[in-house]
Amino acid sequence: LPQLVAAGSLPGYRRESETDSAASKSLPSPSEALCLAAVSQPLASQELLLNFFLALSHRNTFPPKMIRTSFVRLAVRPLSRRCMSSSVPIIPLYINGKFQDSKATEFFTVTNPATQEVVCKVPLATPDELQSAVDAASKAFLTWRDVTPSEKQRVMFRYQHLIRENMEVLAKIITLEQGKTLIDAKGDVFRGLEVVEYACGAASHMMGETVENVGGGLDTYSYRQPLGVCGGIAPFNFPAMIPLWMFPLAIATGNTFVLKPSERVPGTMVKLAELAEEAGFPAGTLNMVHGTHDCVNFLCDAPEIKALSFVGSNQAGEHIWQRGGKAGKRMQINMAAKNHAAILPDASRAHVTNSLVGAAFGAAGQRCMALSTVVCVGDTSEWIKDVAEKAKALKMGAGCDSSTDIGPLISPAAKKRVEDIIQSAVDEGATLLLDGRNCVPEGAPKGNFVGPTIITGVTANMRCYREEIFGPVLVCMEASSLDEAIDIINANQWGNGSAIFTTSGAHARQFQNRIHAGNVGINVPIPVPLPFFSFTGAKQSMLGDLHFYGKEGIQFFTKPKTVTANWNPDVAAGVKTAMPILGSK
Repeated sequence: LPQLVAAGSLPGYRRESETDSAASKSLPSPSEALCLAAVSQPLASQELLLNFFLALSHRNTFPPKMIRTSFVRLAVRPLSRRCMSSSVPIIPLYINGKFQDSKATEFFTVTNPATQEVVCKVPLATPDELQSAVDAASKAFLTWRDVTPSEKQRVMFRYQHLIRENMEVLAKIITLEQGKTLIDAKGDVFRGLEVVEYACGAASHMMGETVENVGGGLDTYSYRQPLGVCGGIAPFNFPAMIPLWMFPLAIATGNTFVLKPSERVPGTMVKLAELAEEAGFPAGTLNMVHGTHDCVNFLCDAPEIKALSFVGSNQAGEHIWQRGGKAGKRMQINMAAKNHAAILPDASRAHVTNSLVGAAFGAAGQRCMALSTVVCVGDTSEWIKDVAEKAKALKMGAGCDSSTDIGPLISPAAKKRVEDIIQSAVDEGATLLLDGRNCVPEGAPKGNFVGPTIITGVTANMRCYREEIFGPVLVCMEASSLDEAIDIINANQWGNGSAIFTTSGAHARQFQNRIHAGNVGINVPIPVPLPFFSFTGAKQSMLGDLHFYGKEGIQFFTKPKTVTANWNPDVAAGVKTAMPILGSK
């Protein structure tokens, strides 16, 4: 190993830079030899070798481009078995318990948002491949639905253990593809892991009800059954958490699943599928396909798919709602948001300042629960200056740098849109208290960076208020009273979350009772419920009656069945044509 690392040229290996000649392609480079050795090791050893690669990159032992390629091949193990001759790995499909090469002719290129370097390519799966995934799920359902609850539970226990063991690896994949900081990426994985932990106890939440002797010798009981094949369409901003909101609970309740991860961040789901296989998910219970619009439309139309989960934009969500609805699917659609905080003068100024900085600018504002709008009651508008001062101290940069506070936006197009909305606010008469445009962090000059931005003097007709910005931008409004603040917030079309900062129990109670948002925080800036509750987004942030995870998640992936049984029929009573009245004596 030291020889390989140190080698500029070594007999039996080609130089890292040699990629053109047929002769050189027949020999592995030192980095490829390391990868080939690494992927044959157990998962724990793979993680050690991954950390070794990262250490080498810091010491410039290998060229950065080669380190990136080695990183992807090692962290996403199935890729490395087929991509040794290419500097750009191609993400596989996962169908019927096997990773497989796609026959696609079109691909989506994934780039590191901090550097614009190509990470991998995602195949746009063919119609036959999409149907193959659905067929595998349909076949697997015939046996998986009858597996005992205890065995399903054991599979989930093994799965949560493997996710916990591989949290570092998953976080590094997220940072590479999505750009968020490593500590934030670990939070992404952990919040998904909590749903897997909840899924370990799914059986207790599927228990039905029984009433004996509802009529003469008759008993009635109910229980919940799985739906069949379910589908999921996940967004780019939470590569681990959102898929883990979907398929673990569906599979734990006896369904099978076909998931389309975001084409922008596929690597995390590849690793999650690999861990699912290791945990003992039977072939066909979990399937992963890739694509864009055609793939989404296929999942909406496929008659075998009984339920569909989606998290993403309103434009996509409304399309899926309409198209999937025509196909008769049960759906849960979580979409855009404009989360508000009402700041009362009796609140803790320091707590408000810290909370707004973290909730507005963390993850570069790319959260559906980002606190993007503040309504200042009374003179609390002066507190925004404190927010600006703390925001200025945040460090922009690549997420793999442990000192970074805010990473890049997902794409150049996202950056341009955020900057256009900021300019529109200026054009419409608002004030930029803090302008994060033209941000070029040291060491990442090509990244999709927008720094923390604070816009004051905003009114409800401005574009920066009417649209979800999905960037590190805090929009500031003013109100003369709590009643006016509540009216402003309730007039907004979205209702994922809202928060109030106050030390008054009476004001807090008034707010929680009158506000229309589905998730409410009291001195909590991002009130995302833990999995034993449900994520209760409301208004135009949510389509469908049953929310993600928690008890409502169990209900979404199951259907009730009620049985009335008579084991002592009264044959002597003869034929009765009247409507039976079971509750009579």
